[in-house]
Amino acid sequence: MGNIFHIDYRRWSVGMILTLLCSLAAQSLAGLPGFSLIGHLVLALILGMLIQLYQPLTLSARESTGFIANKFLRAGIILLGFKLNLVLLMGAGIKSLEAAVVIVTVMIACNYVVARYLFNVEHTLSLLTACGCSICGAAAVMGISNTVKAKADDSVLAVAIVAIMGTVFTLIEISLIPVLGFSPEQFGTMAGLSLHEIAHAVAAGSSAGPVGTDSAIIAKLSRVLLLAPVAVIIGLWEARRNKKSNDGSKMTVPIPWFMGGFILASAIGSYVPGVDAAVPFLVKLAYLLLGMAMAALGINVNFKVIRHNGARPMTSAFLCSIVILGLAWSLVTFWF
Repeated sequence: MGNIFHIDYRRWSVGMILTLLCSLAAQSLAGLPGFSLIGHLVLALILGMLIQLYQPLTLSARESTGFIANKFLRAGIILLGFKLNLVLLMGAGIKSLEAAVVIVTVMIACNYVVARYLFNVEHTLSLLTACGCSICGAAAVMGISNTVKAKADDSVLAVAIVAIMGTVFTLIEISLIPVLGFSPEQFGTMAGLSLHEIAHAVAAGSSAGPVGTDSAIIAKLSRVLLLAPVAVIIGLWEARRNKKSNDGSKMTVPIPWFMGGFILASAIGSYVPGVDAAVPFLVKLAYLLLGMAMAALGINVNFKVIRHNGARPMTSAFLCSIVILGLAWSLVTFWF
């Protein structure tokens, strides 16, 4: 019996320790100039991929990375709900929330149609990329991946595309500040409505000062709030899509129940007295767990698949990133 426990401990500890170290290292790197634009989660993914340079360690780690990528991801997204301050959104960002609904609805459809039907990208990858670019980057990709039962390679490729496009368009938007003629609040709102990761929105918004940063955060969190309902809608769509029309079986809906935990955490952090003191720690723990999940994905990524399948979805995402920037600019110009 003792030998069994010893074997189990060794099998699970390698992956746990490696992914924890990757997440911690990524957090440190994300605090450095330049790396902050890439973001903690993408850096954790990259560090996980680098572990594959030493195959014996990679094979040992893979014993537990499937569990980490699945369970730690869900726990991290639930805890990430504490970052979403509903009082702030309802008080100062109701117009941003309305704009976010327009952005997310239009851009998920646009990203999916362009990728799937113009560039012939596979259905699941099209959907993951659409949600990542339209809602909240890597967290959206990972949140939706469970609902659509995505392969690890598709999830990693979608995260990579979102990270690259978000970084490129962050630099583009910052360079546009002198010619747009926006107030700091308007520019921050545009950044929050158009850029993919929270880190991208904050980086761009901060270029317009504290007001720009606050506006970017409010607009971006308005999009984050839509992750839960989008996940449920996609679950219903996938169930209907996969149901065989002639077998007479009952349609099963893969409801992402952990999204309910995400909303519950948001409500607790926003309205329960005394919890706000613990929110910074809970959010930091959320990113630590999400970083471990991303590192676990990196350890399992198939580089051949990414090289073979990356060009078409990357091109599609680039075109749609231009569209979301134009849509955000239009909303801010005529509505804010």
